Amino acid sequence: MTACAVAHMRPATMGPGIVEYLQRIDATLEPFGGRFLVHGGDVDVIENKWPGHLIIIEFPDREHVRGWYNSPAYQAIMALRTDNSQADVVFADGVEHPHKATDVLE
Repeated sequence: MTACAVAHMRPATMGPGIVEYLQRIDATLEPFGGRFLVHGGDVDVIENKWPGHLIIIEFPDREHVRGWYNSPAYQAIMALRTDNSQADVVFADGVEHPHKATDVLE
């Protein structure tokens, strides 16, 4: 079952730190099968407020997402993000397809 790293990133201070982070993150994802599904961009806010950006990175499973996050390569660049932005970050499992809303009741 796939798993995702999901971040709600509030506005970042765009400068050398974030630029370096963006230049280096792709290489940290590759060994763990990570790929961006959503990486910022415009969102249509339908309900309430949504300050910031949405980032969703998909991995083959929860083991891979944890491996990526804890890897020396990612840990080496993480401060470039955390020192220049504020974000809520979670890991979430995907669902098996087909999936219906009522499946969570079982």
